Amino acid sequence: MACSSAMKLVSAMMLCIVVITAPYAAEALTCGQVSGNLGSCMSYLKGGPGPSGPCCGGIKRLNGLAQTPQDRQTACGCLKQAAGAITGLNYNLAAGLPGKCGVSIPYPISPKTDCSKVH
Repeated sequence: MACSSAMKLVSAMMLCIVVITAPYAAEALTCGQVSGNLGSCMSYLKGGPGPSGPCCGGIKRLNGLAQTPQDRQTACGCLKQAAGAITGLNYNLAAGLPGKCGVSIPYPISPKTDCSKVH
């Protein structure tokens, strides 16, 4: 219960950071944007039902933001870091999440992904 509340708080904080900094950001993608767009996917990625509509919406927004090779490498690095740091994350669900949401990305979501090869 406390973990769920903490995750909601972290997700809300990340979303606020993204909303506040968006007008001032250069065109480069940030890990804050990645986290903000995927916060609603955590329940599913830990084995819960879903993915939910907001989760897939976040995946689609993130895919739209990652237009350049540098943005895709940044998104990959952020996802790789998160995949290695989140306790209880189901890597098979993470790898299949974009496809479940009708999105194709050029790398798997995994702590083993070599993001330098993403173009």
